[in-house]
Amino acid sequence: MVKKEDKTIVTTGKRKNSIARAKIIPGTGKILINSEPFELWGTEFLRMRLKEPLMLAGDLVKKVNIYVNVRSGGMTGQTDSIRMAIARGLVDFSKDRNLKEIYTQYDRNLLVFDSRRNEPHKPGASKRGARRHKQRSKR
Repeated sequence: MVKKEDKTIVTTGKRKNSIARAKIIPGTGKILINSEPFELWGTEFLRMRLKEPLMLAGDLVKKVNIYVNVRSGGMTGQTDSIRMAIARGLVDFSKDRNLKEIYTQYDRNLLVFDSRRNEPHKPGASKRGARRHKQRSKR
């Protein structure tokens, strides 16, 4: 007799330099971030931001276990990349178009990568920034 494979979804989320990989499997609602419980990760504000995709998903969260591994970047970038990885994973796991619409209407960055980057410095402007010029006197 062949055992049926469990449904496992692996997704990624990115924000600035941070990369989060989320693994979503059927379970009891356990969430681990870098092998530590969700309740101990980051500050209260960052945990509230992480709860957004979970609250929008409703009862689906109680039926899955979420394991997230995140590297690089700062705390806020890591938080946004985790949010994206979880949201994408829940949409893939449920195959629910309605959930995808809810995420898109609430915050498009839950599903779509934000491509904004710093502008590279121009020649001769090493210390002042990408576009700033030396101030000149008119008289």
